[in-house]
Amino acid sequence: MTALPTMIVAQDATITVIKPTPRSAVFFPLVVGEALGYFADEGVTVKLLPSDTSIPYVAFVQNGQADLAMLDPNETINARLAGANINTVYEVMQNAPEGIAVLAGGSYNSMSDLVGTTVGLVTDRDRAFLQAAMAVAGHSIDDVNTVVLGESGPTLAVAIRDGNVSAISGSVFDWAALVANGIELTQITPEELLASPANTLAINADRIEELREPLEGFFRAWSKGMYVGMVNPDAVEKMLRVNVPEEWEVEAAGMGLFQGVLPMNISTTPRLGDLQTDVWTSVQPRMVSSGAVTEMVDVSTFLNDTYIAEANDFDRAQVEADAAAWLAANQ
Repeated sequence: MTALPTMIVAQDATITVIKPTPRSAVFFPLVVGEALGYFADEGVTVKLLPSDTSIPYVAFVQNGQADLAMLDPNETINARLAGANINTVYEVMQNAPEGIAVLAGGSYNSMSDLVGTTVGLVTDRDRAFLQAAMAVAGHSIDDVNTVVLGESGPTLAVAIRDGNVSAISGSVFDWAALVANGIELTQITPEELLASPANTLAINADRIEELREPLEGFFRAWSKGMYVGMVNPDAVEKMLRVNVPEEWEVEAAGMGLFQGVLPMNISTTPRLGDLQTDVWTSVQPRMVSSGAVTEMVDVSTFLNDTYIAEANDFDRAQVEADAAAWLAANQ
């Protein structure tokens, strides 16, 4: 008898993730990776848990309800201070989505110009970022008045258009809402605040080896989706229009969101998703000074790049060809 070649088929696995949004342009590599079949190729199905919960996301990986939790730096450091046995294993966004925005062509062009004025906060959570931005510019948050405006796009638009506030402390998602309401913005965010491990994926450290195979596949598929954004943003835009059409019901809002989040989801490190120990260390002093965390944490106790090499082990040329073929077939 002639021996038949052995076929190795990836074992099907469901990776459960809790993150701030459902499938969305906000984290487009997931949508792209699914559209091009990259998660399926790895034998991985992604299940998203409902994000609207008052329970800290870290609790879901601690109790086993989620395999991965998307955390921001404050959540990560506070979780470690509370004794949570988590590892940060992949950086989804390496630039801060937060910022300080003013009317384009207006009279406010720097943080110093805001002294003595009223600055709008989208939510009270945006106060800490404003405080950090004022401090970098050599001022205090006490040098401005603040008012919480809420997340309504029309309300934000009226506030800044009519001069009720000089600037708005918010995020790229809020800028999309303002653009949809006809407002042109300029950001005056200090450069020092732009580099940040804004959104990262964390795992229960005890499960690193248990989940190694499916998570290596998960992160490789995510990295491929990110790479498509680097080389073929037109394909990404079309995939989002097809797979999350609700975000394009208002064309200006959809395009504003897409243009805002596209660079946010592309790694600045040579290895996609890599962990920036220097950035994690440098952001912590201002987190302490703003009261977001009570003390600094040694980053070596939770940063773990164990999956990063495999996450970057793929054929870039093949991904480029896949994206081009998909776009050609879906024009």
